[in-house]
Amino acid sequence: MPRSPEPTRREAEGAETRHDRRSGRGMRRAIYAGIGGLVLFWVVIVLADIDVPGLHRSRPDRTVAAAQARGGAAATPATGKDPGSAPAFTPPSENDIPPGPAGDAIRRGMQILTNTRTHAGQFVGNDLACTNCHLDAGRRPGSAPMWAAWVSYPMYRAKNKQINTMEDRIKGCFTYSMNAQDSPSGGPPKAGDGVYKDLQMYLHWLATGAPTNTKLEGAGYPKLKETPQGHSPERGRAVFETYCTACHGADGQGQRDINGRVVFPPLWGPRSFNWGAGMASIDNAAGFIKANMPLGQRDRLTDQQAWDVAAYIDSKERPKDPRQSGTVAEAAQQFHSGGNTYYGQVVNGRLLGTGTPAPPTRKAPAAKP
Repeated sequence: MPRSPEPTRREAEGAETRHDRRSGRGMRRAIYAGIGGLVLFWVVIVLADIDVPGLHRSRPDRTVAAAQARGGAAATPATGKDPGSAPAFTPPSENDIPPGPAGDAIRRGMQILTNTRTHAGQFVGNDLACTNCHLDAGRRPGSAPMWAAWVSYPMYRAKNKQINTMEDRIKGCFTYSMNAQDSPSGGPPKAGDGVYKDLQMYLHWLATGAPTNTKLEGAGYPKLKETPQGHSPERGRAVFETYCTACHGADGQGQRDINGRVVFPPLWGPRSFNWGAGMASIDNAAGFIKANMPLGQRDRLTDQQAWDVAAYIDSKERPKDPRQSGTVAEAAQQFHSGGNTYYGQVVNGRLLGTGTPAPPTRKAPAAKP
C-alpha cells in the first residue's frame, strides 16, 4: 500500500491554527460556564434568603443523631450558644411532604407562613409575613424556627400567665406581630379556624424526628449579653443608615416590587408590628439582627451594633398594644414592667406607646386554592 505523503509545512501550520482556534473556543466555553455557575450559585443563595417557596428540595438527614454524626449542627447562623450545647436538628425537605389530604394541609400551612397576606390576609393588619421573623419558611436556626417551637408546646408563658397551646401561640402572633386589630376581620382567627389547623400541620411536619421537651440548637433568637456601653438609638441610627437602608429604606418603611408586593417589610410605623410583639423588645430584636441581618450576611454586625440598631428601630412609634385599655402608663406597668422596651418612655420628646393612626381598611386578598 502506498504511504500517504507527508503534509506540507503550510498544511501543518493550517492544522495547528485550526487546533488553536478550537482550543480557544473550548477555553472560552469553560470560562463562560464557570462564570455562569458562579452567577447561578449566588442567585440560589439570594433566593434562599428571600424565602422563595420551592427551594427546600434537598434531602438532608433529619434526625438529631444524623446531624450529630456529621459533627454537630449543620451550617447555621450564630445562635449565642456554644456548639454542642444543645441537640442539632435539620427539618425535612419539601420533597418529603406526603401526598393526600395531610400533604395538602402541610402545603397550605407553608403558604400561609410564607405569603401570609395572600393566604390569611383577613387577619393581617400590616405589611408583614410570618417569614419576616421566621426566616427560610420557618426553617432557619437562630430565627425562631418553627420546628423548635412545635416541640416546646404546650408551655407556660409569662406573657399571659397561662398554659399556651400551639394554637394559642399562633393566635398571639396574629394579634401582635401581624397587628390583627387593624385587619379586615378586626382580630385574629377564631378558635379552631382552618388557618390554625394548616399552620399546625406544617409545623408538626417540620418537626419530624425532633425530640420533644428538649431545647434544640438554634431555637428562638440568640440571647446577646449586654455590652458595657449599653444600647443607644443615636448610635443605632448610624448603623441603620450604613447597613439597613438598602432594603428597608431610609424611612424604615420597607420596599415593594413593581406589582406592589412587599419585598422588604417596614420596621416601624402603622404597617409594622405593634407594641405587644416580641420584636418590640430590644433584646429580642438585637438577637435576631445579630444572627440574621443584613439579609444573607449573618454575623456581619458586632454585638454592640446589633444592640444599638435594635434600640433605634424599637425607639420608633408603631401601632398601639392591643391589650391597652387605659393609659400608656397603666399598660406599661401591667404588660411591660421589667421588659427591655421603650414602651411608655419619652424618646426625642415623644411618649412611645400612644400608637400610630390605623391604616385604611383594605380588602383581604382572596385565598388561593
